[in-house]
Amino acid sequence: MVTSLKDRVCVVTGAARSIGLAIAERYCREAAKVVMIDINPQVEKEAERLKEAGHQVKSYVLDITDQAKVLEVFEEIYEQLGPVYALVNNAGIVDQRPFEEITSAQMDQQMRVNVSGTLFCSQGAIRGMKENQEGKIINFSSKSGKTGSALMVHYSAAKGAIIALTQALAYELASYKINVNCLCPGITDATGVWGEVSKGYIHNLQMPREEVVKQFTAKIPLKRLTNIDDVVDFAYFLTVSGDYCTGQAFNITGGREMH
Repeated sequence: MVTSLKDRVCVVTGAARSIGLAIAERYCREAAKVVMIDINPQVEKEAERLKEAGHQVKSYVLDITDQAKVLEVFEEIYEQLGPVYALVNNAGIVDQRPFEEITSAQMDQQMRVNVSGTLFCSQGAIRGMKENQEGKIINFSSKSGKTGSALMVHYSAAKGAIIALTQALAYELASYKINVNCLCPGITDATGVWGEVSKGYIHNLQMPREEVVKQFTAKIPLKRLTNIDDVVDFAYFLTVSGDYCTGQAFNITGGREMH
């Protein structure tokens, strides 16, 4: 168990806003050296804000589907800040449309960003983890990766692939004492993903937003949507504890998903 993240290098992808930003902020409060990665240039402004508050932060505007560039960035992180201790592969995209309307390009994009991006960043991070015989990789799947969601076949397929990737990598890296797990949130309120998904449901189901929220909340035993803090707390737990957990896909769904 790690007693302190002080000066440990923690990398978060998709860190320009929402869950990724909140995880980066949590690492900052724990005095880690935080690297924030996003294709959205807003990540630089958020990193600057955190630096002005006295935290150790570095940011990169990066397309995680570019393997060569990703590996180059992680090499720079290693040389300038030290070995990566924790990697949170939060970056991802969502799309919603009827099955018959999914194009080859849309399917490829889901797999490229959600799956290949996770794989490439993990490749970049493990050098120092292997050397130090420790490390935490936290991937982001979804409830949809376990029980697929209607109107989100391509997204569900990509998130299911992340679970399989997590399990396979956990086996491969176990001898180096690197824990690889993934989080499977349910509908998480106040996030870009839910914003896009809710718009899709409003359009495809021809329902007002209030009815969409009511319909999906009714399916959850704890009777509320997931919130960002629920996810941040679990990511933090897996960063500093959970040493005997690897290859797991943890549900953060209020009981909506129970396997």
